[in-house]
Amino acid sequence: MKVARLLGILAAAMFLVPLAKADSSVTMVFNGVNGAHDNQYYVSPYYGTMNGQSVVLFCDDILNEVNFNQTWQAEVTNLGAAAAANNFSLTRYGSAASSQVLGNPTMAYIEAAWLVSQFASNPNDLVNLQYALWDIMNPGVRGSTDADVQGWLAGALNYYLYPNTDPGLNLYNFEIVTNCNPTLQGPRQVQEFIIQTPEPGTLALLLCGLLALAVRIFNRGRLTT
Repeated sequence: MKVARLLGILAAAMFLVPLAKADSSVTMVFNGVNGAHDNQYYVSPYYGTMNGQSVVLFCDDILNEVNFNQTWQAEVTNLGAAAAANNFSLTRYGSAASSQVLGNPTMAYIEAAWLVSQFASNPNDLVNLQYALWDIMNPGVRGSTDADVQGWLAGALNYYLYPNTDPGLNLYNFEIVTNCNPTLQGPRQVQEFIIQTPEPGTLALLLCGLLALAVRIFNRGRLTT
């Protein structure tokens, strides 16, 4: 194995580490949309960067806006950690007094994460999924009489009540991205997003494995320049 190739693998793995870091301030850029829309709004998934790394964004916040190529500072809250501590103070809907889900943000964000996990396997139903995601945080704002939307909301509630129905869903793989002035409404607020990330433990194991491999190869004298 070439030295350059090995170092490239290590660099790529370490580049993933910022996504695993929770509860920290990051620089976000909104880059674009997937093209699906309801004739008024483009719907998730959207595309952007976090500290320069590409991320896929899912919007849970219909009350605010974001523009193409907009840059902003955001707080990142790991869903698993926040749910375990019952602390969503850096999120929009877990902190603002006017939030309709302030009484139980843990439930709202867990349901939202389940909906986010459904987008990839349901590419023909993005609008209904987006409506359901918006309705989690602002009940009735979209699709309140739509049977398909209500079906997704029922599925999200079922997961919250019976998480073993989807044991593969890891709450620690979800991050909530909220601009650094997390009020529910007001001028110049950026929409809140949820992103799905690799598991931090998996990244750590990957890095350790690659470093161990590098040491082993060096010790055997198999690296070439």
